[in-house]
Amino acid sequence: MCAFRVLTRLSNTTSYVKTSKPYHHQILRTLILESSPSQFVKLHKLSDEDSGIVEVRLDRPEAKNAIGKEMLRGLSNVFELINQNSDANVAMIRSSVPGVFCAGADLKERRTMNQSEVKFFVNSFRSTLSFLEEIRVPTIAVIEGVALGGGLEMALACDIRICGANAVMGLPETGLAIIPGAGGTQRLPRLVGKAIAKDIIFTGRKINGIEALSMGLVNYCVAAGEAHSKALEIARDINQKGPVAIRMAKRAINKGMETDLTSALVLEEDCYDKVLNTKDRLEGLAAFAEKRKPRYTGE
Repeated sequence: MCAFRVLTRLSNTTSYVKTSKPYHHQILRTLILESSPSQFVKLHKLSDEDSGIVEVRLDRPEAKNAIGKEMLRGLSNVFELINQNSDANVAMIRSSVPGVFCAGADLKERRTMNQSEVKFFVNSFRSTLSFLEEIRVPTIAVIEGVALGGGLEMALACDIRICGANAVMGLPETGLAIIPGAGGTQRLPRLVGKAIAKDIIFTGRKINGIEALSMGLVNYCVAAGEAHSKALEIARDINQKGPVAIRMAKRAINKGMETDLTSALVLEEDCYDKVLNTKDRLEGLAAFAEKRKPRYTGE
């Protein structure tokens, strides 16, 4: 399924933890990749009119999709595959387990790790979610049921979040005398503001779908059980747009938010230049003039 090679096992590679960024993230991702697919993370490509939409399915029911070493390797593999797949236009992350999106880190496995192993695992998880955030195509988190700790952090790294009204979200790490370590302390305040993020993280309290929508944590909150249908609706809408334009829009937004407005406008110009000479741009103009649906090819 994937041509990557294991360089070493998680528990035997702690010497890489202090490698400088951004090379640090690339090494951590490379170290956890495996050539064989994970039984806990499945990649499904939709077909026919939905060709271009892919689903990442979390499937570890006995542990409520808790993220351990094997599941992390599976996530890293799948994210790499999506990023390299020129046919993918949008990706959805959902659970195959009823009533749960992801319960967070596998705390039973965590108890078997020494301090260096924990540090490496958390750094690897953080690196994997940073890569998820930078995947070239839009990503949609489909949240039904529980999304706690690392599960919510994974959703935060997606571009769009859609939840069912019965969703339960939170970052309860302070109750275990730790902090969210895979981006939660940084992505949450950027979404909901510093004061609300502090409230959620300091107290470790859980919030429901309605509250998550009101604070801007999710884009849509629908009736319980309908999050996937809504996500598919959004994915289909995105899938009909110019693929290069969508990728450049994502890049302009993500990178532009990291800098000042003047620099961000220069970045926007660069991204616009990338779409100027595409066949899709000409097809879009032709389709508009001819009052028909455009047939985009990603060229």
